[in-house]
Amino acid sequence: MATQKAKLLPWLAIAAVVIVLDQITKTLILQHYQYGDSTYITSFFNIVRAHNTGAAFSFLASASGWQRWFFIGLGFAAAIFIVWMLRSHGGQKMFAWALSLILGGALGNVIDRMLHGYVVDFIQVHWGATYYFPSFNVADSAITAGAALLILDELLRVRRGR
Repeated sequence: MATQKAKLLPWLAIAAVVIVLDQITKTLILQHYQYGDSTYITSFFNIVRAHNTGAAFSFLASASGWQRWFFIGLGFAAAIFIVWMLRSHGGQKMFAWALSLILGGALGNVIDRMLHGYVVDFIQVHWGATYYFPSFNVADSAITAGAALLILDELLRVRRGR
């Protein structure tokens, strides 16, 4: 049991780093930007303060409020499942990295929903003045990187099995 805990701690530490970085950046945005404020950085990148009451790409953002509690519950359920998976598969480095990034990102966004009722987004990527990718944050970036690692890990696993 002690070795299982020792295997789990580094992965939980990675998730904690994601959470801390996510919350620090969101706090800075909340302190220095009003809702809708935007700072032009490059021809394809802005810092903007946006609020997302929905899920990815504002899915269910226009619902009547129940989605806040649904996504909080879903985040906690995912966290419990991910910790269970990390306990079982902590020795699989790429898989565990992926899960740790997803865990940190999911909990970072759950914290926002609990504190504010919405997720603070602030990274805006765009093409010219016409196409804007939905705003996102550090937690979303960690979730995306974790998902990409999961796909890569599976592709490599299948390839090794041939």
